[in-house]
Amino acid sequence: MNTADRFRAAVDNQDLAALDDLFTDDIRFYSPVKFTPFEGKPMVRGLFGVLLRTFEDFRYIGDYAGTAETSTDATTAPSAVLLFRARAGGKEIHGIDLLHFDDEGRIKEFTVMVRPQSAVHALSEAVLAGLVADGLVPAPARP
Repeated sequence: MNTADRFRAAVDNQDLAALDDLFTDDIRFYSPVKFTPFEGKPMVRGLFGVLLRTFEDFRYIGDYAGTAETSTDATTAPSAVLLFRARAGGKEIHGIDLLHFDDEGRIKEFTVMVRPQSAVHALSEAVLAGLVADGLVPAPARP
C-alpha cells in the first residue's frame, strides 16, 4: 500500500498514531485559512486531531498521482491529490489534499484547498476554536 493509501486509511479510521509514521519531522501543512504553514510533526498531528473532530461526513471521492513542484523548496516531488467532500459548521465543503512525498515516501508537504468561500470561513472558525481548545495556538486578542 502506498503512502497516499495509508494516509487515506488513517483518516478514514481517525487513527492519529498512524499519521506519525507517514509525516516527515519537518512537515509543512499549507491551510486555506492561514497564510503561513503549520510546521513540524507535533503541530501538524495536533491539527489533524482538530480536523478529524471538525469535519462531519468526511469522505475521499477520488485521487490522482504524479509529480509537482513543492512550495517549500521548489523541487519536483512525487505527489498525490486526494479529492474530498465533507461538512463543517453546517456548510458543504468540496476540497483537495495535495501531498508531496520525500525520497522515503513520507509526506513532507501537505496543501489543502477548499470551496466555497462560505465553507472556508466556517471551517476557519471551527479549526481555530479547536486549536485554541487543544492549546496548540493562543486565543486571538480581543479588540
